[in-house]
Amino acid sequence: MKALVLSGGKGTRLRPITHTSAKQLIPVANKPILFYGLEAIAQAGIREVGIVVGDTIQEIRQSVKDGSSFGLNVTYIPQEAPLGLAHAVKISKDFIGKESFLMFLGDNLLKEGLADLVQEFKDKKPNSQILVSKVPNPQQFGVVEVDGEDRAVRLVEKPKMPQSDLALVGVYLFDSHIFKAVDEIKPSGRGELEITDAIQWLLDHKYQVICKRVTGWWKDTGKLEDLLEANRLILEGIKSHSDTASQVDSKSKLEGRVVLEAGAQILHSTVRGPAIIGKNTRIYNSYIGPYTAIYHDVSVEESEIEHSIVLEHAHLKNVHSITDSLIGQRVEVIKSPATPSAYRLMLGDSSRVEIP
Repeated sequence: MKALVLSGGKGTRLRPITHTSAKQLIPVANKPILFYGLEAIAQAGIREVGIVVGDTIQEIRQSVKDGSSFGLNVTYIPQEAPLGLAHAVKISKDFIGKESFLMFLGDNLLKEGLADLVQEFKDKKPNSQILVSKVPNPQQFGVVEVDGEDRAVRLVEKPKMPQSDLALVGVYLFDSHIFKAVDEIKPSGRGELEITDAIQWLLDHKYQVICKRVTGWWKDTGKLEDLLEANRLILEGIKSHSDTASQVDSKSKLEGRVVLEAGAQILHSTVRGPAIIGKNTRIYNSYIGPYTAIYHDVSVEESEIEHSIVLEHAHLKNVHSITDSLIGQRVEVIKSPATPSAYRLMLGDSSRVEIP
């Protein structure tokens, strides 16, 4: 069995962060989202992985390389434009060949891993196995309508009037019949080849599609709220650990579960977990609250922050009560000494600022 990881797309819901960074490489609990999926694929015993990439191919290639660090052999499959999940399948036919494969959306996180799902597919040998989860906003997803025995009967992509609250999770298993399905369907009204239409084609032509419900949590990290929630869920499971090359001075306190990576410095500060402080990050005279992940080479001085993600090389100084935030690479958030007191901002396209 092979795997297909979709890492194209423009990440418009996470702009301006994704103007300069692939959404799949945004860190959650100080690890790029994409890496969680690749690790889960390796743990499921799959070794051959195709990564479908778009405009951010160089950044993803630089991070993942040949996949050997994950125990994988990675092939990159360029997609000319984000023309739909079924289009990504179609252009990957030469890579997949006649094998069955797992398709995984690179910006999704799944608590329960993939090993059991892959084994069940191998044992039952359906033509497709789809994963579903109840969601409060099904109109934003591909929706699956099921019968009384949880068998899929109809799939609709982002319905205006959903008849079900079961959303397709970004994990699919297919045998080679899916290539016939994607060849038969037509682009949707938004100009994309929809995977929901391809799976519906399988159903209409009496191929076996197994529907399985997610038992643990699942997150599509395409929006800020979901990204922060995924960060919270992963931090919930961490265990305290301080690298021997980290430093905590006598005037600082670590409360609860805190991870300090190599070179992290905690000076005159309190870090209340669950939280993770990245490599070579310096926290001085500050408060880091629960559910905060601060990436590498960050400086936080005289500041307070909680329930947030801070990316590499950011600098916070003399700012208080930052919460529910995603702060990008090389961003500076500082208090101005100017009089009269006023907000002074330089913001990129699609930025969002909430001011009390």
